[in-house]
Amino acid sequence: MSESIAPLVLFDLDGTLLDSARDLHAAMAVLLAEKGEPPVDFEVFRPVVSKGARAMLKRSFVAADEQQREALLPEFLAHYEGALAAHSRLFEGVAEVLAHIESRQARWGIVTNKPFYLAEPLVEKLGWSQRSAILLGGDSLPRKKPDPDQLLHACAVLGELPERVVYVGDDERDVQAANAAGMRSIGALWGYRPDDDDPERWQADALAETPLELIVRGLLRSR
Repeated sequence: MSESIAPLVLFDLDGTLLDSARDLHAAMAVLLAEKGEPPVDFEVFRPVVSKGARAMLKRSFVAADEQQREALLPEFLAHYEGALAAHSRLFEGVAEVLAHIESRQARWGIVTNKPFYLAEPLVEKLGWSQRSAILLGGDSLPRKKPDPDQLLHACAVLGELPERVVYVGDDERDVQAANAAGMRSIGALWGYRPDDDDPERWQADALAETPLELIVRGLLRSR
């Protein structure tokens, strides 16, 4: 295997491998309509997708308090589950990146904060169930990103040392988790990010504007 690539590359899912914002926005639109609330503009909604369902609810139900939004969470996720992957697409270049990793006899996997019961069928629909070395959801362990537990667990299961692993994600929590795990951290700038979120402050080992930069700039190497 080439020395230019890590033996294992782990990825976040939403906003990193998959552009799922349209499906999540559609689910939120149904919920807002059911509750008699005005729709939220897609361009307003999209930047918070990687922050999780609670952040999406906060952006959409602006007059609701935390307790009211929490009560809406199961309904939102149910709407999303009912139309999973209707409009979701891989970000341009992702297919090539995964093929490149496999061509170097390296492995790749997915570590997401998305609940496993939503992530698993989504990965299956993408045809990745046999290709991805591991899939961990936000509820697979007691703690999730920014804690490093999921990443360290993936390494333990797959028999890799964290310092030989790369993690790619589009949110600051991804970088924090990778750094805490001792992995090489790559910030994916093509994902979802609020305007006031400055990736230069994430302390990532590297930042990439596009998925193909991961290959062209040789960013998938170990620390």
